[in-house]
Amino acid sequence: MNWLTQTLGSAIGKKLLMAITGLSFIGFLAAHLAGNLTIYGGKDAFNSYAEHLHALGPLLTVAELGLLTFALIHVLTGALLFYQNWRARPTRYAVDRSSGGRSIGSRTMPYTGVIILAFVIFHLINFSFVDKRHITIFELVASAFQNPLYVVAYVAAMVVVALHVSHGFWSLFQTLGANHPKYMPAITIIGLGLSLVFAIGFGFIPVYILFIA
Repeated sequence: MNWLTQTLGSAIGKKLLMAITGLSFIGFLAAHLAGNLTIYGGKDAFNSYAEHLHALGPLLTVAELGLLTFALIHVLTGALLFYQNWRARPTRYAVDRSSGGRSIGSRTMPYTGVIILAFVIFHLINFSFVDKRHITIFELVASAFQNPLYVVAYVAAMVVVALHVSHGFWSLFQTLGANHPKYMPAITIIGLGLSLVFAIGFGFIPVYILFIA
């Protein structure tokens, strides 16, 4: 176990934790989006999806606890890495260079991460930690998205998620050892494509409910 402690205590070990947990969240986003798209099939299709999901019972609970654990690891490890990097370079360089793979996504990762965390808490309060005994999931979602301010906030949050994923996807593969001139351009393109899919896929749902559904 000593090697495991030393590995996880090192910078590369922390980045590996960030990569593994980040990849799990990308998988969750893809599965969550696939389920949410059933809303275009109408309220019965969306309610049926929610009922099948909750019918998993203990399996769903285990998955939720796993995601919560991964979220804590991802947030705490990310905060620790940010603090260590800040301590190692307390003053900014005289010239802020954008070369060497730097992008808006990479420069804003800690900040977009904080925004996403705040949005997830807000989202859970509005959709998970509520009494659903006398309301269907479709009615709950439709009611929430009748508020234009919530729709704007949701769409903005999805843009932030896309920005985070655009760099995170590339970064996790680099951490996992795929940093090769032959593969990284394709991985970068896939990451950008995924970020657009998440932004448009999730972001259009509240707009659809507010103006069309």
